[in-house]
Order: sequence, then C-alpha cells, then structure tokens
Amino acid sequence: MTTYTGGCHCKKVQYEVDIEDLKGAISCNCSLCSKRGWILTFVPESAFRLISGEDALTEYRFNKKHIQHLFCSTCGTASFGRGADQEGNVMVSINLRCLDGIDPETLQVTKYDGKNA
Repeated sequence: MTTYTGGCHCKKVQYEVDIEDLKGAISCNCSLCSKRGWILTFVPESAFRLISGEDALTEYRFNKKHIQHLFCSTCGTASFGRGADQEGNVMVSINLRCLDGIDPETLQVTKYDGKNA
C-alpha cells in the first residue's frame, strides 16, 4: 500500500489516498472524462482523506446523476469524484494526473467505453 498526495492546481483542495498497486489506469471516453483528459483509478472511500478544500469544491452531475463530479471553484481542477460501485459501496475516482509524483504516461491504460455505457 502506498500513500499518495494530490489535489488541485491552486492547492486549495489537497488529499491523501492509499493505493495498493498503481500499475494500471482507466481512460473513459464519456463526454466529460474525454474533455477533461482524465486518467482514472478507483479506491474505496476509506482509502481517501480530504486534507483541505471541502469548502472550495463545486459539484457537477450529469446523465444519470449518480457520480458526484467535483472540481475546485477557484482553479477549476477536477482532481477526484465520488460515486458508488454496483454493490453500493462508496468509491472515490482519482484523476491520476493530479497525484504528486505520478507520471500517467508510465501506466498501462485500459480504455472504457463510457460513451456507450
């Protein structure tokens, strides 16, 4: 298990996340992920700790409105989001481009067809 730090561009939103094995990632082609350039991984809510910036977060929901897409109201960076898996467990999606010390180009990226899901 490795603890990573991450957050938004202006540093108002900062968090820590525990990721067991960061070798792979997901690239989704839905209308939002593709425009934002997200490279994702998902962790259980218990592995995520928001250190600062709760008051700076703005929420955006679209389509089925199941996912809480969050972004910093100051700089606009979308560094994480919240939702639930098919069993109802709360999960946090992490934009790997927003983790400190991670080079997303070194990860094996699996494509997900969110456009047609």
